[in-house]
Amino acid sequence: MRPAPTILHLDMDAFYASAEQAAKPSLRGKAVVVGGLGPRGVVATASYEARRLGVHSAMPTAQARRLAPNAAYLVPRFSLYRTVSDQVMELLGRLSPLVEPLSLDEAFVDLEAGGTADDTASARATGEGLRAAILAVTGLSGSVGLAGSKMLAKIASEEAKPDGLLVIEPGTERELLAPMSVRILPGVGPATGDHLRRAGMTTVHDLAEAGEAELVRLVGKVHGHGLHRMALGLDDRPVVAERDAKSVSVEDTFDVDLHDRVRVRAEVERLAVRCVERLRAADRSGRTVVLKVRRYDFSTLTRSETLRGPTDDPTVVREAAGRLLESVDTTGGVRLLGVGVTGLADYTQEDLFAQAADARELAQRAEEHGAPAGEGGEEEAAPEPGADSAEQLAARRWPAGHDVRHEEHGHGWVQGSGIGRVTVRFEEPWSAPGRVLTFRVDDPRLRPADPLPLVREPADYSSWPASLPKSRSDAGSAASSGGGESSP
Repeated sequence: MRPAPTILHLDMDAFYASAEQAAKPSLRGKAVVVGGLGPRGVVATASYEARRLGVHSAMPTAQARRLAPNAAYLVPRFSLYRTVSDQVMELLGRLSPLVEPLSLDEAFVDLEAGGTADDTASARATGEGLRAAILAVTGLSGSVGLAGSKMLAKIASEEAKPDGLLVIEPGTERELLAPMSVRILPGVGPATGDHLRRAGMTTVHDLAEAGEAELVRLVGKVHGHGLHRMALGLDDRPVVAERDAKSVSVEDTFDVDLHDRVRVRAEVERLAVRCVERLRAADRSGRTVVLKVRRYDFSTLTRSETLRGPTDDPTVVREAAGRLLESVDTTGGVRLLGVGVTGLADYTQEDLFAQAADARELAQRAEEHGAPAGEGGEEEAAPEPGADSAEQLAARRWPAGHDVRHEEHGHGWVQGSGIGRVTVRFEEPWSAPGRVLTFRVDDPRLRPADPLPLVREPADYSSWPASLPKSRSDAGSAASSGGGESSP
C-alpha cells in the first residue's frame, strides 16, 4: 500500500452508448442500447437513461426491448470507439509511462511514476485535470478513482460513477470497505458470494472479522489468503504497462445455471467480443481461440481451435468460439463460460482487416440484423438472382446506427432498414437534431461513410498536463461547442 493516493483508475461512463449520444444529437438524454440486434443479440452497453428502465449489459436484446421499447437500438461502431479510446489513452500516457489498459474504456495509471502526483492534493488536481482534458478532447465523461492500490482505485471509480471523482485516503480503507458487499472485491463472483453468504458473510467487515484461517477453510488456501488481504484493504499489485502476456481471456460466472442452448451461445459470442476488445486494447492478435465451460457439477471442459494466422477480428473469434461450443455437452446446465485467445502476436488491427473476406463481412452484418443462422455465409456470398436475395444483400449495407452520406443531404446515420427502404437521420455531432428521410436501399446517392469526430475542434493538448484546466469547473471553456452532454 502506498502512503498517498497515486494510483488512478479511469473508467469511461457507459462508453459505447455515450459515444453514440455524442455523435447523434437527437439521442442525447434518451435511452440508447448498443449491441447485437438479432434474435440472439446481447446488450453490450446501455446509456444511463436505459439503465433506469432496467436494461444492463449482458442482457438479451429481446429482453431489453420489452423493458425499453422506445429506446434507440444500435449496432456497435468499433472503429469510432477505438479512435476515441486512442485519444484517451494518449492523454493517460502523458501523465505517466506506466499505463495499464484493461479495455477500450478502462485503465490504471501510476501517477507517482510519472511525477504528476505525490500527495492527495496533487493526485486530486491531476485527476480533475484528466477529466477536463477528456471532456475537451472527446466530448465524453469519465469517472476517476484515486487510491494507494489498484483494487481501491477501481472501487473508487465505480463509487464515483457517473462523471465523478473519488479519492480514498490511505488509512481509511477498512472503514470505507467495511459496510460494502463482498461482491465489491475482485474475484468474488456470484458463486463465491453465495457460498460466503451461506456462511454468514455478506459484507467486507464480515470477511475481515472471520480471519484468514476461516476463509482458507471456506474457499481454499490461495483464494482465502487473497480474500483476507483484500478485506483488510491490502493490495500490492503494481501498475504494469508492458506485460509479456501469453493469452487474453474473459469469463463470466452466472447467478443461475444456464440451460437454454441459445442463451449459452449468445453468452459465448458476447464473451468473444469482449475478449477481442482486450486483445485490441493491448495491440495484440492471437492464433488460437479457447473456450472454457464449467458445468452444473463443477466439471470444467476446454476446447481450442488454431486459426491459419493471428487475428483480432471479432467475427473470426466469435465464429470459432461458436464452433467450439458445438462440441460441448451443456445438458444439465452451465455455471461459467470463458473465451480466450493464445499464441499472441504484435499484429496491428489494420493487419487483420486485410485478411478479412467480404463474405465474412456479410455474415457479420446478417447476424446483426437478425438474419437466420448461416445466412450470408461464404457459401451464400453470391446468391442466385432474385428480388428477395438482392434486397437482403443490399439491406445488410445499412446497420442501425452506422454512418452514411447522401450526395444531396450530407452526413447522417441509419435509423433502420427493411422492406426495401432505409431510414436516415441527417445530423452531425455538432449540429442540431436533424430531419429524417427514407430512401430505397439501392439508392445510388446514398453510401456508407466513416464516423465523424465527436468534437469538431478538439482542444490542443500538446503540452498536457500543464496547459489544460485543473478543475472541472474550467472544462467548459476548453470543450468545443456541440460535444457530448456532461453533468457538472
